[in-house]
Amino acid sequence: MGSMSIWHWVIVAVIVMLLFGRGKVSDLMGDVAKGIKAFKKGMAEDETPQASQTVTPPSEPVRTIPHAAETSPGTAIPASNLPGGERKPV
Repeated sequence: MGSMSIWHWVIVAVIVMLLFGRGKVSDLMGDVAKGIKAFKKGMAEDETPQASQTVTPPSEPVRTIPHAAETSPGTAIPASNLPGGERKPV
């Protein structure tokens, strides 16, 4: 009683056909097929690497400054890590 039998699905299909008509259902199925084909084509294009999609490394490395927690109290941050080269005690 709780499971859907084939007759339940037949009745649902007949109701859908009556509500939407044969033309709209076939158009919908055609659109679904086009979508599946486009998806498969896109997946196939992703698998083949293209020469224009090569990754170039950055021209210079990214510079970072140490956090205050990385230095112990009373020590100075090296001048090379500060903007402008000035020294400040922490």
